[in-house]
Amino acid sequence: MFAGRRGVVGVVVAAVVAGVTTSAAALPGGEEAATRGDCPEVRAEVERLEGRITPNACAFMQRQIAFGELPTGTPPALGDLSHPRVKAYLDIFDEEATLWEAGSAPQRGHTVIGTSITGSLRLVPDLRYRGTDVVADGGVMMFGQWNEATLKGHKVAYPQIARNVLGDDGRTLQARRYYDRYVLFRDTVPELVPEGLFDGIADSGPAPARGPEPERLRAAELPDRLAAWSGEDVDALLARMGNARLSGPGPAAPLATESGKRAYLQRFFGAADVRFKAGQVAFGRTTTYVEWHGTVSGPKGKDIPFGIVERFGPGGEWELYFDTLPLVADRAEIDALFQELAQP
Repeated sequence: MFAGRRGVVGVVVAAVVAGVTTSAAALPGGEEAATRGDCPEVRAEVERLEGRITPNACAFMQRQIAFGELPTGTPPALGDLSHPRVKAYLDIFDEEATLWEAGSAPQRGHTVIGTSITGSLRLVPDLRYRGTDVVADGGVMMFGQWNEATLKGHKVAYPQIARNVLGDDGRTLQARRYYDRYVLFRDTVPELVPEGLFDGIADSGPAPARGPEPERLRAAELPDRLAAWSGEDVDALLARMGNARLSGPGPAAPLATESGKRAYLQRFFGAADVRFKAGQVAFGRTTTYVEWHGTVSGPKGKDIPFGIVERFGPGGEWELYFDTLPLVADRAEIDALFQELAQP
């Protein structure tokens, strides 16, 4: 995918499928940094920070947090890459970085990525976020965050996973963003937004007895997990997770019952014919992030860029991060929703 040092992307994917995790010691200063538990200034700014925190991971997190906290002030003109907050955003990325946002083809390079963020900041100049569950695994970063913004007078808040592959200087070489764009429209233009994919999904029947937490996901299990997603094997996906509570786009509370979780996954696969490949993985002390990416086809379109991040957390947490919008609206409908959102 990338030449030279950018070849780390393919190496990591191959290592994951083979059941071998990345090595922090392979990066400059990585072994020493992992031993010391570097980056205390970032640890104080996020809810949980785990993993192999190498110097490049620390540098990335500092830039990521700086952009999230920086006020926009006067919104930038479209394409104004000299705006202070736009510059802070671009400081996160390598000059030749790629950025994949939900439902779109990847953006490449500072000019394209910078122009895109000027449009976003014009739409939501008060966009802010804070770090939640963050796991670093050497050159791979899964940065959980809670985003807040105002759209058409409505406060909107939603979780996101910023998945990044880092260069030696901590700048992002390849990024993907996992969040549900449907929440941007649900309350802001309710007269136009289609029915939510998971409307009506809820727990039913008796709550399961509190049993043992699922064992931590191991790298050797990833090929079977990928096969379960790509094969739409609800039984296999549920069996591995036991009594874990399922959180994802749609339901207001985690689903605890087998019937609720089964209904959720069946609803998803009823609208989504997925074609996934293994993505990046980040292993922390209590939390593991796994990325599956590729395309989705359904009633609203075919071969749409798509992906899911799974988070396996402490206390039996099982969380899914993905975009439901391309599963309930086609390209023209999505464009019309964004045009309406941009109107005063």
